[in-house]
Amino acid sequence: MKDDYIHQGKRKQLVELLRKKGIADEAVLQAMNRVPRHLFMDSGFLEHAYVDKAFPIAADQTISQPYTVARQTELLEVKSGDKVLEIGTGSGYQSAVLLEMGVQVYTVERQNELFKKTSKLLPRMGYRPKKMVFGDGYKGLKEFAPYHGIVVTAGAPELPKDLLAQLKVGGRMVIPLGKTTQIMTVYTRKGETEFEKREYGAYRFVPMLEDKN
Repeated sequence: MKDDYIHQGKRKQLVELLRKKGIADEAVLQAMNRVPRHLFMDSGFLEHAYVDKAFPIAADQTISQPYTVARQTELLEVKSGDKVLEIGTGSGYQSAVLLEMGVQVYTVERQNELFKKTSKLLPRMGYRPKKMVFGDGYKGLKEFAPYHGIVVTAGAPELPKDLLAQLKVGGRMVIPLGKTTQIMTVYTRKGETEFEKREYGAYRFVPMLEDKN
């Protein structure tokens, strides 16, 4: 599991690109600079690890574009010590970025092939989520709620109400909503039944599926 000066140099260039694209949260940029993205990718794509693009991984899924990971993380507005629920562990890259920020990560993956692979990879790299579960992301992880933040890394055709209920007051859920193209949407919990909704532009994600298990 090599992370040499060439990889580190390419990561610095990627971070500068993210800065130019508008990512302003220094904690997010520093975390992105520390996470060796190439170690989360299939061998056929290694030379493209620090290109700002999504690439295929196992189970017909993708490792998200670095800009998307940075933007979703920035929109969460979390800090070290906060508790975050991630829906869609995938390659583990988003988890690693949050863990580098000192966040307590609870993560759910519905593809068994990916779950098995990533649950071994993350600890091997020194990244230890509080909980990693194979299950239906639409249901979240109620037993560990409430969360300061919830990040959904797949396109949800509709808003999962169970997830909203697991946010603490003042917490934010970042979720791409829509069927073919998704709108990056942030819900901030203002009270027991009150939520504020804001939208942050169009993206394309792999679809979020339920009852895959």
